[in-house]
Amino acid sequence: VQLQASGGGLVQAGGSLRLSCVASGSAFIPGTMAWFRQAPGKEREFVYAIRSNDGATRYLDSVKGRFTISRDKAKKTVYLQMSSLKPEDAAVYYCAARPSALITGQMTRQNLYDYWGQGTLVTVSS
Repeated sequence: VQLQASGGGLVQAGGSLRLSCVASGSAFIPGTMAWFRQAPGKEREFVYAIRSNDGATRYLDSVKGRFTISRDKAKKTVYLQMSSLKPEDAAVYYCAARPSALITGQMTRQNLYDYWGQGTLVTVSS
């Protein structure tokens, strides 16, 4: 199983980006997919997650109203639409996945995800 993240780039504060993450592997069906991020000098943190079967989500409070997660089950793809970006959103964004569903209370736990993408860099200029 491989996760391929894309969509990062340089954007001005207040701008938007859409990240995508595709899961490959014909036998793999994602149960939960998520986005984490890591800024320079900081620990990796949870951003947003979605459960594939019913679309239940969990998000980081600081992205509420600005970021939205969605998924295309047929394409085994998760998207992170980021709007009103702030300099503090700048980081390497990683997608993660696991074959089974998580309850929303567990979606933030990095150790529960089996597969990770390579990361895509988001830079926000002020």
